[in-house]
Amino acid sequence: MKKYLFLAAAMICTAFSCTPTNPNANQHAGNPAWVSLFNGKDLEQWTVKIAKHEVGENYANTFRVEDGLLKVRYDGYSDFNQQYGHIFYNVPYSAYLLRVEYRFTGDQAPGGEGWAWRNSGVMLHAQAPETMQKEQDFPISIEGQFLGGDGITERPTCNLCTPGTNVVMDSTLFTPHCVNSTSKTFHGDQWVTAEFLVLADSVIQHIVNGDTVLTYYKPQIGGENVSNNDPSVKEDGKLLQKGYIALQSESHPIDFRKVEVVDLSQYLRDPKTLQQVLARLQNGR
Repeated sequence: MKKYLFLAAAMICTAFSCTPTNPNANQHAGNPAWVSLFNGKDLEQWTVKIAKHEVGENYANTFRVEDGLLKVRYDGYSDFNQQYGHIFYNVPYSAYLLRVEYRFTGDQAPGGEGWAWRNSGVMLHAQAPETMQKEQDFPISIEGQFLGGDGITERPTCNLCTPGTNVVMDSTLFTPHCVNSTSKTFHGDQWVTAEFLVLADSVIQHIVNGDTVLTYYKPQIGGENVSNNDPSVKEDGKLLQKGYIALQSESHPIDFRKVEVVDLSQYLRDPKTLQQVLARLQNGR
């Protein structure tokens, strides 16, 4: 299923004009560059928001950098107590390809929910951390859910969860909170490469180790599964054209060794050039 990039480029013709904004754009697609959001040294350009704590408070050093990895740890917790956390990159994006390399490790924090065992994720089109309430559990966002296997049971990764949001699947508004992808299960502490192709409010695709495992459309605010949020921020029915990228802490330790993005916004209204750019990115994987 290596043709996911070409498929996604064609899809946006239904949402945007297919006439190039620049008549020479197809001849000058260039070589789009990956930009690392994590510098491997510190948490510069990232903002922490953990439930029950103020914006910017990295409670118990939950998010830390060690050995060149961005780590999520709970050795400072006596009880997890639903202190769900997120670390937000400080620049919002609209159309982009995101690549994250992660692995689960260690034991779950005391007091973590059963469903949160080897469970984490990346939030797409998330609200700004400054707009979250102190007691709010999750940002209004689209979640690419990471799950790890137990060595026996099938448990796909890069699933979709929707805290305070809905999407369209099979031409119908999809309102359940989560849906599984078609990925295989990754057991143990192995590294997994997860990619997310996000084209503003038109289409989002989840990719695992190069294979497309989930596609959906028209991400928008709506539904439930977010608590203690500011009602004025939750504008149900509003399409999500842009937002922040955030990594999650849900009670199980996880490492991130790569978080990088290609900004595709300049190609968004020119699907033919976008297709060329995505093909180059795919061939250069």
